[in-house]
Amino acid sequence: MAKVKILYRSGKNRIIAGICGGLGEYFDTDPTIVRLIWIILTLISLGVGILAYLFAWLIMSKNPKHKWY
Repeated sequence: MAKVKILYRSGKNRIIAGICGGLGEYFDTDPTIVRLIWIILTLISLGVGILAYLFAWLIMSKNPKHKWY
C-alpha cells in the first residue's frame, strides 16, 4: 500500500511561514528552488504570488513533527 503524503508548512525549512519549505519537502526538492520559482512567478504575475502565499499561510497546517517557536 502506498504511503499518503500530506502537505504541511515546514518548521525546519522556514523563512517566513514555511510555505515554500513545506512545498519543497512535499515534492522532495530543495526549498530554495521553490522560493526562487515563487519569486519569479510573483514578479511575472504582478504580485498575485503574494496573495497566494498569504492564502496558503491561512489554509496550510503546521507540520506536527517539527518544532515551532
